[in-house]
Amino acid sequence: MLPEKFEARMKKLLGDSYAGFHRELTEGSAVRGFRINSLKCRENTDVDLPALPLSYVRGGYILTEDCPGLGNTPLHQAGMIYIQDPGAMASAAALDIRPGMWIADLCAAPGGKSTQAAALLENDGFILSNEYVPKRAKILVSNFERMGIGCGMVTSLDTKDIARLFDSVFDAVIADAPCSGEGMFRKDVPAIEEWSEENVHACRARQITILNNAATLVKRGGKLLYSTCTYSIEENESVVDEFLDTHPDYRLIDVNDELKKVTSDGIAFEAAKSTELHKCRRFYPHVAPGEGQFLALLERTDAPEGRILYKEAVRPPSKEQAKIIDSFLRDNMTRIPEGRIIMQGDMAVLIPHTCPIIPRGVFLSGVLIGEIRGKNLFPAHQLFSVCGRDFIRQELLSDAAAAKYLAGEEIPVSGFDGSGYCALIYRDAPLGGGKASGGIIKNHYPKGLRVR
Repeated sequence: MLPEKFEARMKKLLGDSYAGFHRELTEGSAVRGFRINSLKCRENTDVDLPALPLSYVRGGYILTEDCPGLGNTPLHQAGMIYIQDPGAMASAAALDIRPGMWIADLCAAPGGKSTQAAALLENDGFILSNEYVPKRAKILVSNFERMGIGCGMVTSLDTKDIARLFDSVFDAVIADAPCSGEGMFRKDVPAIEEWSEENVHACRARQITILNNAATLVKRGGKLLYSTCTYSIEENESVVDEFLDTHPDYRLIDVNDELKKVTSDGIAFEAAKSTELHKCRRFYPHVAPGEGQFLALLERTDAPEGRILYKEAVRPPSKEQAKIIDSFLRDNMTRIPEGRIIMQGDMAVLIPHTCPIIPRGVFLSGVLIGEIRGKNLFPAHQLFSVCGRDFIRQELLSDAAAAKYLAGEEIPVSGFDGSGYCALIYRDAPLGGGKASGGIIKNHYPKGLRVR
């Protein structure tokens, strides 16, 4: 049952269209969407799921049939797909992300928008994916590994600390701020139970703070995308209106035509100072498939020259460590990945030339190559996921073999001769790695990810 105060607020907000909204919210079923990860595969024909394409998201789909257990399938575990609400896919789609850009996602967990942005970068550029809660930042790391992202960094910092590290350097910043979650009522019953007007106002204060911190990160001509999964004017148009009033170097701009077709205009509330709030976009379940979503696309019209406000402090590998790393890469890969190699403890890390190195709060940087123990390097799961197609030894997995691999079982060698580390490939997508010996591939899929 919906909270009475929420219903009263929505009746006032929607007027004549409230009946259709209420019917869809209380009687309709939550829509399940997914996005093809272009870093791992090309299109839905590669994953073969019953789905209809979304017009406003490249590679975005809505499932037309129930697919139970989809998150435990090789398709998902190999990072070929990301299960995501259709409205949530719109944020990155609104930004026109291209290879070479610098992108920051400030409230990123579990990683839908970050991984979407990284795929649009084609692993050429830089994606800073931040999550304030460390436990949730670990989920981000897992999704970066699974989706084959090599040009990113996962941090767990307050947004004010990120603003102290960078000044006017990002082409686009995503601020998908924590909110009261009204748009998730259909799929998240606890969100209904936790809703209150007091929480709406508490969320608004936090959202203003996050946007103010985000403002200094964007370069001149760059974009700031503010989004929530809620309906309240207080958390949406009112936040945007206050931000515009206090930041004359920003203006609200239109989203693309495909997004306009499936969304409703923003609401020009009575006390608003801006006359442009109609350019904000609202997703409603009775207007387009999906759950509730709000977004506002802002452009920075003036900014100082971009600066990184810290000095890098990195530890390069010793001569002995460099020799071990180089030997491993040459013995196991068809090409040496480009970038800087640094050490974090005993772990060797590959940092693409396009990526900076943040001095604190970092959970993941670039690509984890592996751990040096004695005179040997033991490769990390992320190396196989990102660079699996470049391994000399590859084993192509059938559906049955992939299921066995995900369960932690050994796999017989059939795709190559000899022994050594190899990548396990499912439908052309790197799933993980192992080590071949005596005709058997010993399973190196992380125990915490295994599907029983």
